[in-house]
Amino acid sequence: MRHGGQILVDHLKAERVHRVFSVPGESFLAALDGLHDSGVENVVCRQEGGAAMMAEAHGKLTGEPGVLFVTRGPGATNASAGIHVAMQDSTPMVVFVGQIARGHRDREAFQEVDYRAVFGTLAKWACEVDQTERLPEYLARAFHMARSGRPGPVVVALPEDMLSARADVPDRPAMPRTNGHVTTSDAQAITSVLAESKTPLVIAGGPGWNAEAARNLARFSEAHDLPVACAFRRQDFMDNRHRNYVGDLGVGMNPKLGARLVDADTLIVLGSRLGDSVTGGYELLNPAATGKRIVHVYPDPDELGRVFHADLALAATGPDALAALVHTNGTDAPVWADWTRSAREEYESHQSPATTPGEVKLEEVVLWLSENLPEDAIVTNGAGNYATWLHRYFSFKQHGTQLAPTSGSMGYGFPAAVAASLEHPDRTVVAWLGDGEFQMTLNEMSTAKQHGANPIAIIANNGRYGTIRMHQERTYPGRVSGTDMANPDFAALARAYGGHGETVTDGADFAAAFSRAKAADSLAVIELVLDPQVATPNMTLDALRAVGENR
Repeated sequence: MRHGGQILVDHLKAERVHRVFSVPGESFLAALDGLHDSGVENVVCRQEGGAAMMAEAHGKLTGEPGVLFVTRGPGATNASAGIHVAMQDSTPMVVFVGQIARGHRDREAFQEVDYRAVFGTLAKWACEVDQTERLPEYLARAFHMARSGRPGPVVVALPEDMLSARADVPDRPAMPRTNGHVTTSDAQAITSVLAESKTPLVIAGGPGWNAEAARNLARFSEAHDLPVACAFRRQDFMDNRHRNYVGDLGVGMNPKLGARLVDADTLIVLGSRLGDSVTGGYELLNPAATGKRIVHVYPDPDELGRVFHADLALAATGPDALAALVHTNGTDAPVWADWTRSAREEYESHQSPATTPGEVKLEEVVLWLSENLPEDAIVTNGAGNYATWLHRYFSFKQHGTQLAPTSGSMGYGFPAAVAASLEHPDRTVVAWLGDGEFQMTLNEMSTAKQHGANPIAIIANNGRYGTIRMHQERTYPGRVSGTDMANPDFAALARAYGGHGETVTDGADFAAAFSRAKAADSLAVIELVLDPQVATPNMTLDALRAVGENR
């Protein structure tokens, strides 16, 4: 006879879970008891939003479900931002939520929430386990659903009396992953579409990628001399130095790459949704009439044809398709050779830095990082204009080196860096953050210190919510409202948490500051004090205001 918490943890071990993230609560004491002496590391976080983003980042890094434990009511709702990231980013994740005792339901008991209703549209599946003896059934299904098809978050509510009750029930083994399969004939059908093209473009993105898939993408693009664009914040799916890589389709994309998306006569979409970020708000690719042939490979058949018509639709991941495509015959002297070469030249030209005002220039800092970080360094970021410098100027060289939310959630970058440092303690982990972004989850510096994570956080401090201010100046020029911030001394705050902290006011001092931060072998924060005019890689704050005034 085992209590439900022990049954749960025994299943985690069957799923080969070695680390979970949590904020403790009295609603799942039995699960905490099961984790005691289990060998499963419990990373105790400071707020459920940060914990959820750590679990999501773990899922991105490993390809296996990130596991989160939160308590009922406010614990669960705090975690919702990270669950939303996992859903939009197609990241496998299993969230365990404590729940009130079964006999107290429907009385609006303390912290009572109907999790099926709350998370029914936010997660891939939301359920509640009523019988202790059925835990193995629900757990096996939860992990299988999180992994298979289009991966995503699954929420499992655990009534506290169910979890503490005992049952004599056998464990269930982990279910194997199930995805679609691309056959040899499917791959030949894709290359047959290419044979009729003059200006093709490959778009790589979505779930299920690994280092082998990245190598296959390079091999396939070389064999057919195809230009490859990566989807929003999936830039590490191909070595950016490769002659066939032409940039990323996302926020702040190269306008010339956007024009090529418009001009392409054929799109080979490998694993990515054709969402608003990839298509420039559906303006670069009109769902009503695309004017081009589309081959769409995606693991969820319900997504195929949902927004855009596809001439060839295959239910599989991008890596599944590439495993077959690398065995197709290459294209000799394709008619699109000049198209590919000029697209690469436009990408390289876009990497030439546009000079921004002030003594600290983000373009110079990012280019220094790109040239000096180890090739396997992991770089994280959250949401904000500061990230566009990273997208534009950093060259990602290996798969598994970019962690960022395609959902555009603020607060993600630092928790993701903590999770990355825990999973890969031997690798350099850099969190590229804005001042507003960092302040949403900087309390997780305490988590980093407690568990031995050593990320280096670089804070672009312009004293405002920069993205919103950009839109504000364009729409209501000169009427600043709700976008300015009073910031702490970030370097001193890092030291207060027991880490290393520095402030850089002159870009010439950055390299030495980074060297000291790296040598500290601890949590480190480098604050970059920016000129107040810094707004985007191409426009100052005054220039944005002028655009708004002239509309």
